[in-house]
Amino acid sequence: MADALISVLLERLASTTYEYIEGGVKLVLNVKEDVEKFTGTLRVIQAVLEDAEQRQVTEQAVKIWLDELKDVSYQMVDVLDEWNTDILKQQVEKQEREQNALVPPNKKVRFFNFSRFFSFGKDSREILRRDIALKIKDLNDKLTEIYKERKKYQFLRKELGIQQPQQPQRPQTASYVNMSEIFGREKEQNILIRKLLGDSSEEEKGLLLIPIVGMGGMGKTTLTQLAYNDDQVKSHFEIRKWVCVSDPFDEIKIAKAISGDYAPSSNELDEVLQYMFRSIQGKRFLLVLDDVWTDDREKWEKLKVPLMQSGAEGSRIVVTTRKLEVANMMRATRNMINLGGLSDEYCLSIFNHMAFSDRDVQEFGDISKEIVKKCKGLPLAAKTLGSLMHNKTKIGEWKEVLRSKIWDLERIEQEVFQPLFLSYYDLSPAIKCCLLYCATFPKYYEFKRDDLIKLWMAQDYVISKGNKEKGTTGDVVFDNLVARSFFQDFEKDPNTSTITGCKMHDIVHDFVQFLTKNECLIMDHVGGATRELKVLGDKVRHLTLRYVPQGPLAISSYNCKKLRTLTTFDSTITTIDPNFILQLKCLRTLNLSDNSIKELPEEIGELIHMRHIDLSFNFDLEKLPDTICGLYNLSTLRLRFCSRLKKLPENMGNLINLKHLYVEYCRDLWSLPRRIGRLTSLQTLDVCRCGGNSDEAFQIGDLRKLNLEGSLEIQLVGDATDKSEVEKAQLWDKKLFHLRVVFEWQMNSSSSVEILNALRLHPDLESLDIWGYNGATWPNWMQSLHNLRFLFVGWGSQYELWPIGKLEYLEILNLYGMNGVRKVGVEFLGLEDQTSFRIRSPPLTLFPKLKQLHFYDLPNWEEWEGVEEWTKGDSEITIMPCLSELTIIDCPVLKALPNFLFRTPLQTLDMLGSRKLSERYQEGNGEWAKISATIPNIRIKRR
Repeated sequence: MADALISVLLERLASTTYEYIEGGVKLVLNVKEDVEKFTGTLRVIQAVLEDAEQRQVTEQAVKIWLDELKDVSYQMVDVLDEWNTDILKQQVEKQEREQNALVPPNKKVRFFNFSRFFSFGKDSREILRRDIALKIKDLNDKLTEIYKERKKYQFLRKELGIQQPQQPQRPQTASYVNMSEIFGREKEQNILIRKLLGDSSEEEKGLLLIPIVGMGGMGKTTLTQLAYNDDQVKSHFEIRKWVCVSDPFDEIKIAKAISGDYAPSSNELDEVLQYMFRSIQGKRFLLVLDDVWTDDREKWEKLKVPLMQSGAEGSRIVVTTRKLEVANMMRATRNMINLGGLSDEYCLSIFNHMAFSDRDVQEFGDISKEIVKKCKGLPLAAKTLGSLMHNKTKIGEWKEVLRSKIWDLERIEQEVFQPLFLSYYDLSPAIKCCLLYCATFPKYYEFKRDDLIKLWMAQDYVISKGNKEKGTTGDVVFDNLVARSFFQDFEKDPNTSTITGCKMHDIVHDFVQFLTKNECLIMDHVGGATRELKVLGDKVRHLTLRYVPQGPLAISSYNCKKLRTLTTFDSTITTIDPNFILQLKCLRTLNLSDNSIKELPEEIGELIHMRHIDLSFNFDLEKLPDTICGLYNLSTLRLRFCSRLKKLPENMGNLINLKHLYVEYCRDLWSLPRRIGRLTSLQTLDVCRCGGNSDEAFQIGDLRKLNLEGSLEIQLVGDATDKSEVEKAQLWDKKLFHLRVVFEWQMNSSSSVEILNALRLHPDLESLDIWGYNGATWPNWMQSLHNLRFLFVGWGSQYELWPIGKLEYLEILNLYGMNGVRKVGVEFLGLEDQTSFRIRSPPLTLFPKLKQLHFYDLPNWEEWEGVEEWTKGDSEITIMPCLSELTIIDCPVLKALPNFLFRTPLQTLDMLGSRKLSERYQEGNGEWAKISATIPNIRIKRR
């Protein structure tokens, strides 16, 4: 983790401003010179970190040296934070002065002294700055000593052109396989063989690329060996070649391996490729490129072009890789085989084969099954553990292995972790840090993409690059870890197929815990703190507590002063001991979600480094201390489902760095503080409740200065909001992709129309929900939403549906709870009347992209009007050409479906709780044949 930490620190140092140190302090202490010297020394040390990071695994002295380096680096990051916090404080004070200058004397705002760390006055500020300067000088001296000490380890220095540190050995592979040691993979083997032999489609007649993607040790090479040695495959191809590619990707070496006996002695690329071309020209070949790492398209294209031009029809290339980027680079994801874990049954077969090759399984059979659970579907782990147990003949020895952490077993570290080390060292420093941070979570934890990215940001592992936002960079990191098989069991957004959640394979989790076993600690708090924390002491940076019992959170007997993350799971904490809080001066992330916290101590204002606080699902929490508003570095505050939280501190506007505020389902929080409208850094405000009568209550117009993006819910309360206030919000300037508008209390129809029209949304909006609207017309800006893909309208009092068919990119439409609707006419499609479709020029497509249409709870809907005399062959009009799914639930009096539906590509029809439709189209009735003739999946059910 040191290389990533150093990279982050160097970026912080590069952006440091020196003008902050005033007058004599600057001159006497030479802060600028000290920072520049520290930076220069750190850059020299950075050059040897790659070697040091690899050697620390096996050399304890190197690990101690790295720990000292990390400790100094962490301290410098914290000093820069103190420096930056005082700058932020000055900005807040300036805002306060400007704000108070604009209001009458009797309404002046009292500025709360949030933190004892920073007090007012020139003298105290100079003392603080002098203290910071002295800390920098001291750290500079410590770093100089570390720099000198590095020489005795004889690290390899890449900046001088000296030999690069040796990567962990990448094992060479061959095409031969011992069939007696292979269990499972029949399904994947059959799929691969079909792809190799298949010749049905036009694409498969040419050169077909088949990537096999999976994490290290999953059996990619073994699967390929099975297919390579299949008798049908052998007879099908004139030439078969197996090349172990590994890293670096050497086009000349690969081309010579393909050429075989025809390979030239020359190393000129063009000549080598010509020989390769001639060696396979006109022949159907099978080429295996095993263990490909590079996703450099230029290198691949040099090799691919002659391969495509020389081989006969039906030639195949199989590529095994750990990186999805390789398959993407080769543009071969369509035929990709993504290799997952084996079942416990097959892993047990592998284990038993290795452990009991010449003795009876029965004696250790039950323990075998328990040990195999450690493998979590990884064949290499099952094979290694089985080999480890082969010479163990005593039940006590087996039980000891069963009780051990997997990384305590030396053979596991050497053999199972080795492929993971290869993948790990292939990551950039920042991505390594993000991966290792996942060690702070328990096994089986389901990561949420957006939450994980924010946690990385809180530790400064993900930082801005030029104009690129941190969140965007975090997405790149997350996708990179997905592509390299560090994550699995993906949860996807049903509409966009974007990965929103995932888990980590148990072996990968063991691996990252092995790499961070002194820094990241997961501790069960049953019966109090454990000895492990006491032993590790101040080495622990990230602490996760589980099963903390009801009562205050306190670990006062141990040194927690260097903690940067504190998280709880499965706990029922009611409060936090103030003395414990005061130990956590370096804390950046505090996750106390899903506890029973009633209040936070005021001392939380002392934690000036804090970036991320999560108090979600604390149902008893009623208020936050005012001191929380002094956490000027705070970026994320999560308060979701704090259902008794009645108000937020009035000085929330002082959280100058706050980017994400979550208050969804805080049902007692009737309004937000008005001063939140000053938070120009705020990007996420999941729920904005507008319309309170107090002068200090947040109004919708206060959204104007916020740089919101992503998703927003606006709750409009009664008649307290008017058109002019809505226009102030300037939502057309906000880069939102999803907006939810809720009319909480009924207002008259004309007011509803005016307010909705005044919203005027950004034309790039993709998803819109409107709830409780009782206007008769649709918003006048609706047609301008050129990218709108998802529309949800519900619980309004409309009597007619809007002409939604005119939305050219709409894919999913959900309509809920409209009691006033009795008839859905052709206006819904976007037609003026029954005859307008006949005189269309140019031709018109209605609902051109709509895939899913859902009606829920329209109790008075009786008629759905068709288009008379329309047939699919009419050139003037096309209706719903992409419709695949129609759902009609709890619409009991709807009599029939419109005629045009039976001319759409409808695949699924659900009619539940819709009595008259059920009677009309029930199987065996006259109309059943009409719908079943064109719709393959039909479900009809009465309530």
